[in-house]
Amino acid sequence: MVDKINRDLNLNELITTIERRILDYQKKLDVEETGYVISVGDGIARIYGLNKAMAGELIEFPRGIFGIAMNLEKDTVGCVLLGPDSLVKEGDEVRKTGRIAQVPVGEELLGRVVNALGEPLDGKGPINTKKTRPIEHPAPGILERKPVNTPLMTGIKAIDAMIPVGRGQRELIIGDRQTGKTAIAVDAILNQKGKGVYCIYVAIGQKSSEVSRIIETLEERGAMEYTVVVAAPASESASLQYIAPFSGCAIAEEFMYSGKHALIVYDDLSKHAVAYRAVSLLLRRPPGREAFPGDIFYLHARLLERSACLNEKMGGGTMTALPIVETVAGDISAYIPTNIISITDGQIYLERELFNAGVRPAINAGLSVSRVGGAAQYKIMKQVAGRVRLELAQYRELEAFARFGLELDKKTREKLARGERIVEILKQGQYEPQNLEEQILSLYAVTHGYLDDVPASDIKRWEREMLEFARTSRQEVLNEIREKKEMDDGLEEKIKGTLEDFKKRFVISENVLRDEAGEKEKAVVPHG
Repeated sequence: MVDKINRDLNLNELITTIERRILDYQKKLDVEETGYVISVGDGIARIYGLNKAMAGELIEFPRGIFGIAMNLEKDTVGCVLLGPDSLVKEGDEVRKTGRIAQVPVGEELLGRVVNALGEPLDGKGPINTKKTRPIEHPAPGILERKPVNTPLMTGIKAIDAMIPVGRGQRELIIGDRQTGKTAIAVDAILNQKGKGVYCIYVAIGQKSSEVSRIIETLEERGAMEYTVVVAAPASESASLQYIAPFSGCAIAEEFMYSGKHALIVYDDLSKHAVAYRAVSLLLRRPPGREAFPGDIFYLHARLLERSACLNEKMGGGTMTALPIVETVAGDISAYIPTNIISITDGQIYLERELFNAGVRPAINAGLSVSRVGGAAQYKIMKQVAGRVRLELAQYRELEAFARFGLELDKKTREKLARGERIVEILKQGQYEPQNLEEQILSLYAVTHGYLDDVPASDIKRWEREMLEFARTSRQEVLNEIREKKEMDDGLEEKIKGTLEDFKKRFVISENVLRDEAGEKEKAVVPHG
């Protein structure tokens, strides 16, 4: 009897539970749109059936391959593959993911080398990041920005004195191949050590050996501690080269929107444009000038506009961009160079003739410009270097006349001699960035006549020994320049005293004296 009662109770409970579940049941349908690969090749897949795919959406293929929907046509979707196309077969079933391409971001990436998808390439194990960011993101609006007003010192005298770069600026580095474009960008990265600026170097279409050499340089000089390298070398597919700068930009944006400062180098956007052209032609988009697609300007504009100097309400972070563009035979009026010149806030133009003449960095001061100008320059630099560009321009103009062997008056000869010494003092070795105080001493010396009686061949030795003297015997003057960043009468007297004390110690090289004596002797020998 007891067992029967227990069975009835259990049955009643079961019926009650079933009734409650029936009442609580809500009809849920999980609808998933799928498509099929109808053709694949050259990193491009055409898919039938994804009628509701979004532009830029990630598409999932079998065997762990993803792609980005680029062409949304009437019956098919043109998809750029982010992996080897050998793993994708005709007839493969694919599905939408509902999200756009993202990369891992954060300080965990510092010191690492990653590919365009944020996957490690350096063999140091997985990167355990907590956040991701979409590779495509709208640029900050006008109201979210503030004017660029803080210098980003590159450590290169010619740039910091004449073509200043500010935090949040986009300064183009342009010139023929093998003229030192990458060297300037790497020097700028090396100079950020200890300055609270995170650096991202994006290598697009470069030789793997060249990328490896740059990484080795950054590691040797302790710069990888605050640097992320995004590598999409020439061996990678055009699609990965196309998204690499956007991935690097997303990594830099994380620092900017966190109230920090970032410097990103795109090396180089000429090869990026070529990769995008290849992708577009494979997708059968109509070609335009030089076979580039019609939206090539928009491609680089939406990338470079993401660099900004945010206002305090947005956290006050900055992202400075140094895009690099390669010209052919110095033609800066070509399609891609003119596009990027019109987007950026100035350009540093490197000239092959100067490079071959031993002027390195081979910066043409006449064609180089910073549209931010003095707003991104310390006051002391403006006070000291204001005359450098003018005197250099005068020297270049007079130099052309001097080549004809014309009789020159004393004032002209003095201007030529001063210009020659300015050219010498602006020469700088690769991977030897100088800090602000050392630049000020060198530039003050050359603009105030302290080098007028030093032979041009001895200028570099003079500068090297003068800076060593200042570091060992006049460190307080260097400290005052660094702290004040503004010239007053007291500081100027100390700088003059330092230069005069060193000048008494400096000894001109014997071979230079011998050469000068020989020149004078030739000058007094009568002809015939």
